[in-house]
Amino acid sequence: MDQEAPIVENVFGIPWLDFDLANVVMIIICSLIVFIIALIGSRNLQMKPTGMQNLMEWAVDFVKGMINDTMDWKTGKVFLPLGLTLITYILVANAVGVVTNIAIGDTLWWKSPTGDATLALTLSGMIVVLTHYYGVKLKGANAYFKDFVSPVSIMLPFNIISEFTNTLTLGLRLFGNIYAGGVLMTLLVGLGASGVFGFLGSVIPMLAWQAFSLFIGAIQAFIFTILTMVYLSQKVSSDQ
Repeated sequence: MDQEAPIVENVFGIPWLDFDLANVVMIIICSLIVFIIALIGSRNLQMKPTGMQNLMEWAVDFVKGMINDTMDWKTGKVFLPLGLTLITYILVANAVGVVTNIAIGDTLWWKSPTGDATLALTLSGMIVVLTHYYGVKLKGANAYFKDFVSPVSIMLPFNIISEFTNTLTLGLRLFGNIYAGGVLMTLLVGLGASGVFGFLGSVIPMLAWQAFSLFIGAIQAFIFTILTMVYLSQKVSSDQ
């Protein structure tokens, strides 16, 4: 069964401004899930962490390790909240569509928002813009823009092109993996709904694919976050 997205076109009368309501709903839901996880993990802090506090401290240490692998901690410690937010949000956004899909009629409402190219590329674009902001803030405008013509001025167009390719590769890698997983999951769900034999034949593949998709979602969250730190390192480190 073909599933359609609930698109609202010409928002505020602007011809090119369209919204996928399912994406908007899922972005809000994922944000609330991340907020609740952070709230539970950071309240009633104890010297000997247990439960969610233990999980949150492990996540903080994990992100600190990624930052230390890409830049010195004195420079990179300011990016700890960013890295923690990214890896948590993307992991949740990747996972929600793996657990289940919810369709009303022919409209798919519950899905992984990162399986939409617009969202993935917007997120990667925001990250690239943020790297430029911190590059100028921490190195100064003159020193920062001088890097675009280093070691020779002919490198300027190539360095500009690399900024666009960074945006595309960062976003499309995330989108492609999650979208492909969502397509196969939809096919398996359709097979399961085709009858008793279809259901029996799809149960094991569906469970196996869900487990594999959770693993891929975690890997993609890690890759997006570590590449963000690499791009930031290239912009803010004094040896670049």
